Amino acid sequence: MSNRLRIIFMGTPEFAVPSLRSLVESNSNVIAVITAPDKPSGRGQKPTQSPVKIYATEHGITVLQPEKLKNPEFLEELKELNADLQVVVAFRMLPEIVWMMPKYGTFNLHGSLLPQYRGAAPINWAIINGETETGVTTFFIEKDIDTGKIIFQDKEPIGPDDDAGSVYERLMLKGAQLVVKTVEAIENGSYPQEDQEESEILKSAPKIFRETCEINWNKTALEIHNFVRGLSPYPAAWTTLNGLSCKIFKTRIITDQDAEQTSDTSPGEYKTDNKTYLNFRASDSWISIEILQLEGKKRMETGDLLRGMKL
Repeated sequence: MSNRLRIIFMGTPEFAVPSLRSLVESNSNVIAVITAPDKPSGRGQKPTQSPVKIYATEHGITVLQPEKLKNPEFLEELKELNADLQVVVAFRMLPEIVWMMPKYGTFNLHGSLLPQYRGAAPINWAIINGETETGVTTFFIEKDIDTGKIIFQDKEPIGPDDDAGSVYERLMLKGAQLVVKTVEAIENGSYPQEDQEESEILKSAPKIFRETCEINWNKTALEIHNFVRGLSPYPAAWTTLNGLSCKIFKTRIITDQDAEQTSDTSPGEYKTDNKTYLNFRASDSWISIEILQLEGKKRMETGDLLRGMKL
């Protein structure tokens, strides 16, 4: 262990846990974990630990939870840890004084094939835009977000039935393998550092808000179908149904053979037999709602909803 680099791991959500676990199981010298402060949640507003903190605590790893990353006391603690390398997976933006501190710098795991889909929601936007391939990238952090030198990448196909949840699960595990590969390469002193190619056709992945998730029925059925896939299961695309907010998790494009005449309807209007189907009109055809959650109700298949209420 003594000849391994002293590593500080930074991460918070579930997505980061397999990377931390893989480092620990590969006998990397993880000397500390930095994660978000405990947050009150639930009815009792009890402090809830992040998934990364839970794993680190169970394995006896020192945990730091700074409110502010520029806090002098935290910076002093960080300096005293004397890390050789910092590994970042699903964490917040780091100030320069933090990411420049270790001898070998700080690398980040990103859920896309950089330079495409820089930003907070790369998995969502890749699916929304109808991509058939994505992947994971490790890169050294620099001043501008997601622009540092690329170390390694690993591709992952996006299938026609994939949604953000299924791609997230696969990239979470693939990313963990890439993190270990990157650490081992840095320890061996042999690793690539390739500049990201700048282009006018780069696609971005900005943070997603509730208003981002509202379905625009004036788009094509394929665009709406991909939009729903890209936001499922969270935060979920939504529309208004009978005056209530309705999250939509799964759709099916109705083929020409199944389609009804569309000349008498406008985008956003719906048809239902109040038993088995609920179809919304897109700009070019119809789209079937398969799984949804009406405000005040549980997530369910359309047929189950219609058996309990009439639209």
